[in-house]
Amino acid sequence: MTLLHVALTGGIATGKSFVLARFAFHKVPTIDADTIVHDVVRAGQPASENIRLRFGDDIFHPNGELDRQELGARVFHNPKERKALEAIVHPHVRAAINRWFSIVRSDGHARFAVADIPLLFETGRQGEFNRVVVTTCTPSLQLERLITRDRLRETEARDRIAAQFPTERKLTAADFVVHTDVSDADTNRQVDEIVRILKRESGRRS
Repeated sequence: MTLLHVALTGGIATGKSFVLARFAFHKVPTIDADTIVHDVVRAGQPASENIRLRFGDDIFHPNGELDRQELGARVFHNPKERKALEAIVHPHVRAAINRWFSIVRSDGHARFAVADIPLLFETGRQGEFNRVVVTTCTPSLQLERLITRDRLRETEARDRIAAQFPTERKLTAADFVVHTDVSDADTNRQVDEIVRILKRESGRRS
């Protein structure tokens, strides 16, 4: 049976985690790229060692774990350094997600699976997926959510939003759009409808 590969993406603080949880509620296999990033940069992992070689020992805690906040501060306003970090981390994340899709396919129970990939468009991976779901909300709500969630100053939050591709650009390439600036129940209903459509589509592909 063919497995439909679905990517979930969207701007920072636009509700991806909430939407991913709703897919999981429907027993859809899901995976979160951010969780994988945490795993591949742990002490002793190849990505962690390569980061140490590239950026030095001072961005690591005494226990050997990466100081993600310190590294983020170093690369965020430096495109060259950020690209260097992405070149180290992203291949490991991509390989992990590909292995996961293979496991789900081999299991044979699911017709489609969803990977939450925040930087899908920024890394040019959209062509690797059969369907793309994009979350969106009003810019003011996105800013408010990000400030509250990450305890940022407004200028910092605006910088982080501006560092990603514009939401409008992502929406034009989406197969499905989920608006999260509505009630939780309304957001869930949107995801429920996508699940129904994907079940129908994946059934035809099997």
